[in-house]
Amino acid sequence: MVGRTLDWQDELERWLKPFLDRLGHKARRRMCPLYVSGLIGPGDRKSIQPMARRLALGECDQLHHFIAAGVWDAAPVETELLVHADRLVGGSDAVLVIDDTAIPKKGTHSVGVAAQYASALGKTGNCQTLVSLTLARGEVPVMLALRLFLPESWTSNRARLERTGVPAEYRTARTKPEMALTEVDRVIAAGVRFGCVLADAGYGLSAPFRQGLTARKLTWAVGIPRHLKVYPADVQMIWPVAMRGRPRQRHVPDILSIPAEDMLASAKWHTINWRTGTKGKLKARFAAVRVRVADGPPQRIRDKGQQHLPGDKAWLIGEQRMSGEKKYYLANLPANADLRTLATAIKARWICEQAHQQMKEELGLDHFEGRSWQGLHRHALMTMIAYAFLQHRRLATVTREKKNQRAPASANFARRAPHHSRSFRSTAAATMPALSKMDLQQAAA
Repeated sequence: MVGRTLDWQDELERWLKPFLDRLGHKARRRMCPLYVSGLIGPGDRKSIQPMARRLALGECDQLHHFIAAGVWDAAPVETELLVHADRLVGGSDAVLVIDDTAIPKKGTHSVGVAAQYASALGKTGNCQTLVSLTLARGEVPVMLALRLFLPESWTSNRARLERTGVPAEYRTARTKPEMALTEVDRVIAAGVRFGCVLADAGYGLSAPFRQGLTARKLTWAVGIPRHLKVYPADVQMIWPVAMRGRPRQRHVPDILSIPAEDMLASAKWHTINWRTGTKGKLKARFAAVRVRVADGPPQRIRDKGQQHLPGDKAWLIGEQRMSGEKKYYLANLPANADLRTLATAIKARWICEQAHQQMKEELGLDHFEGRSWQGLHRHALMTMIAYAFLQHRRLATVTREKKNQRAPASANFARRAPHHSRSFRSTAAATMPALSKMDLQQAAA
């Protein structure tokens, strides 16, 4: 066991070298592997004090200084993470999933804490909300970004911002879709390869968000609320006839927009299974029609009131789950895309939720006990690096097992590579043996 653990430590040191080169100072290069090891290693709490004890560091000042107080720029390390993520799972068949995850918190002093909707609780609660970007291919996710969303109760209170060390450039109010687009630009600038951007209705309902993705020439598929307005794809822009007064100066659509759910009311629905889960094939009923989204400039149309004019063409997709619940989506995939392709694209978003859960339960994403902006983001960065390393190990294991499958006929044909949807903990345990106290002491020496 000790030998296997030391092998893991050696591999982590080698894998982290590009990150350590970006850190510069030797003290930071020493603390980074220890912090990542502490996140991966045993123990229920992955906050600084328990990790310092397990790493036999004595006082926790060194780890605390590295995360919360040390003077170092995280941007080069974040860029290195993007490079590693692209190397692991990047490609034209990869997806970039935009979402957010909530970290429940007590009190009011931790940066960004406010009463807001918490996905982890399924209701409004006191929490921090992190906007996330996840790169995934072949059901293997790697987290690229975690950025704290600041509610209005924070951006309007300069004293709170200063007390928690929020940088000046992040003190202005920004929506989650605006934050997501900023991160998308950073991902693109780093050369990360992906084929489609996915997001839930919290982002998909934003017309500037959808238009921002289109302006960046990206393919996207996003959730929308059922009442979002659309036009038929063949809507025509006409000159309205003036009953009196001057002739009309602007075109108007020849038909009014209607809610997405009404547009699909008479569509043909088909059962599609998009992948196999732990309990068998995952399937639902889907329907899709071409539409033009009502997200153009607003225009008053006679006695019908103000309407948004038709925007770009897109696919409107409906999903009816086995429970009877219906969900709606928009996608700018090609006009010749078939229903299975559309369904598979919109259902690929689930992988980010799995990543959020794994990073919280197994790597302590939500265990940080500091209150500062810098400390929270550095802890999140180290958690993402730890997660990427475990995915590196996971993919290496699958590759080795696939090679074994191509062995001579006398080999065990029943042996198969682990399915990607299996527990991350079981995969990590197979490739990452638990560290004993002696091993941790050796790592800290």
